[in-house]
Amino acid sequence: MRKIAIATLGCKVNQFESASFSSSLTRAGCEVVPFAGRADIYVINTCAVTGRAGQQSRQLIRRAMKTNPAARLIITGCYAQTASRDIMEITDSRSVCIVGNGNKDQVLDAALAENEYDLPLSDIGVKREICRLPVRRFNGRTRAFLRIQDGCNNFCSYCIVPHTRGRSRSLALPDVLEQAAIFSEEGYRELVITGINVGKYGQDLDEDETIYTLLARLCREFPVMRFRLSSIEPTEVNDSLLELMIGAPNFMPHLHIPLQSGDDTILRRMNRHYPVATFARAVRQSHAALPHVAIGCDILSGFPGEDNTAHENTLQLLADLPVTYLHVFPFSRRPGTPAASMQDQVPKHIKAERVRQLRDLGHEKKLEFYRRHVGTTRQVLAERHNKETGRLKGFSENYIPVQFQGPARLAGQVVAIRIDRLEIDEPYGTLQNE
Repeated sequence: MRKIAIATLGCKVNQFESASFSSSLTRAGCEVVPFAGRADIYVINTCAVTGRAGQQSRQLIRRAMKTNPAARLIITGCYAQTASRDIMEITDSRSVCIVGNGNKDQVLDAALAENEYDLPLSDIGVKREICRLPVRRFNGRTRAFLRIQDGCNNFCSYCIVPHTRGRSRSLALPDVLEQAAIFSEEGYRELVITGINVGKYGQDLDEDETIYTLLARLCREFPVMRFRLSSIEPTEVNDSLLELMIGAPNFMPHLHIPLQSGDDTILRRMNRHYPVATFARAVRQSHAALPHVAIGCDILSGFPGEDNTAHENTLQLLADLPVTYLHVFPFSRRPGTPAASMQDQVPKHIKAERVRQLRDLGHEKKLEFYRRHVGTTRQVLAERHNKETGRLKGFSENYIPVQFQGPARLAGQVVAIRIDRLEIDEPYGTLQNE
């Protein structure tokens, strides 16, 4: 039995794809082992969204070669798509196969081939169909990711993803429903609907489906399953989405809406396709429709040309809006993107200070949201049990991580939890009427 180790960096789409690798390799009779151990084959699903992600990808490749110099390496993902020459230099004459993002359905063949597997790195920009990558289980996870879309047409000036993932491509409706049914059969109680730009779902198909009709169908056909949307653009938060969130009890009141900057001049330089007012309206409308909704957003701090005024505009906007948490990243130059060669690059120490201020604000916003829900009862998907403390931890419908006492058998179930208190900024609650 061949031993195969899989390492994954980056986004939820990569995590879904790696789960598919694991499912297909297990069905083929392989034993999937921890990446830190010795394996016959290493599959590394890389990321290139930041310079650090590229560095981590190289580190994983070197670690696999050191652990077993004779092992076969299968390198895929966004770093593999953009830096194949660098990978070949690192691996030298080792047994390595680079699998582009458009051919991830061939990872199984590349891993199990008797001889060297020659797979030319194709131009991802010409791909017009999404790879079909069925998944059976997400090992160690109570929630599963369901990838319905890949690629992006936005070409934000800082982002390498359209060059590594190609154009927006959607999974056909029957395949989406089949994958959801598999997860239902496997006992999952919550699915996170994910993609690179999920709001564009269906626009490349002839099925007359949109992200809104798809979500409504999933909620209707799988009534005991909870559905959560991974991310959606400010321009795609509309009445259809909010009405669905209000009307479908199994569509979770949780939105992640990327902002990137709270300054209109910087948004234009980023080639984001909305002004600040559009983001603010999306947040306020969501909060008005569902006062308990969790709203997260992404911030890219220190973009070229961002002066103190632009930074303060971002801070003030977020302080004034009912957002719940922030994912803050410093701008990272990505070769091949327009922003990499822009003038007025922000010094590293200034970026670091702005990131700190934004993360501090995000921490306070999150705690404010938690405090507002103390004394309320939420529906929590229990995800894991700690033998030492006797506690379980899980996420409420509006994405509050709650710890509570209970038996281990509750893991994987949705239970009513009254949030009682915060201890060192962590919410704790009590199980209600098991």
